[in-house]
Amino acid sequence: MRKWLTTISLALTCSFASSSDILISADEAYKLIGKENVVFVNGDSEDVFELGHIKGSVSMYAHHLHHADITGDMHCKPLFMCPDEAEEYIGSKGISNDTLVIAYDDFRGPNATGVYAYFKSFGHTNLKILDGGRWQIKMLDPVQKTYDAVKKEAKVIKKKLKRAKKAEVKDEALIAQLKSEYKAKKAELKKISKSLIITKGRGEKPKKAHYEIDETKIDYDYIASKDEMLTAVRDILKNGKDSKYIIIDSRGFTEIIGERKLDNVARGGHIAGATLLEWKNFTDFDKKLSFKSKEAMQKILDERGITKDKTIYAYCHVGAGRSSDIITALEMLDYPNIKVYTGSYDEWGNDMDLPIRR
Repeated sequence: MRKWLTTISLALTCSFASSSDILISADEAYKLIGKENVVFVNGDSEDVFELGHIKGSVSMYAHHLHHADITGDMHCKPLFMCPDEAEEYIGSKGISNDTLVIAYDDFRGPNATGVYAYFKSFGHTNLKILDGGRWQIKMLDPVQKTYDAVKKEAKVIKKKLKRAKKAEVKDEALIAQLKSEYKAKKAELKKISKSLIITKGRGEKPKKAHYEIDETKIDYDYIASKDEMLTAVRDILKNGKDSKYIIIDSRGFTEIIGERKLDNVARGGHIAGATLLEWKNFTDFDKKLSFKSKEAMQKILDERGITKDKTIYAYCHVGAGRSSDIITALEMLDYPNIKVYTGSYDEWGNDMDLPIRR
């Protein structure tokens, strides 16, 4: 394994991008589908990817980007993966150093931001998040509208066929006619589906590319280690609201109170001193966009006293997902000192020497 930098003291100063640099709209992204040197990366699970993904995109499940063993130990912490492993993995997805990576998920945001955080931490700057993800792209596809109309017609015929079969006096001629019409609609759907932008299946295997991580550009100002978190916890427990740190737990309530534990975490609960702010607060569920307006997000943060003068950490279960969603929202709002805790509760909950609360 190639030698790599581990000390936070060697970190380079990073300037965070504005929201216009982070997000790409569906209208803009749609024009880039199939273009050379552009790769759409889906952060949802492999099963969800198979159910529907942007044609030509690759699967990189956000939760699997945090590479830890069964005890939560990350071999090259605080990096999501060891550099050599990350280079091989990224290259296997057909991504090179100059590729424009467009991260997306269904529309909600966490898994797309997990992909975003992963690439950003390794210094990849040609990077966007598709606002509204797969859903918004699907809405733009004219072929999808045709497909949906034919599918609706097929459902009507299917219902008629079902009623005809259940009739007390069966009309065999009608049943035969409806079967024929339904079969024709199914064939039409199959033909139309080949032209859809949102397609099903595992997708084509990408041609392997060369990817190299410049270890001087690894962004240690964006990722936090367990030791950094412990320093922040101690300061919060000592100084309360006067602490210069804020730790955000982005998970759901059942995880926070310790009722639910994921994977192989030994202890349920949350990091002592954490501020509880679930990621769902930032998704625009009404418009099916990954993020609410800046004004709406800032109001949420103001109500919880999350101010720009603090150093802010966020965590979830594995760092790539719900916590990256929170950190991305903060980045969009120009918060200067923000970090994803890459080990997150998978690491913290398995270390018996670290303080938790339930």
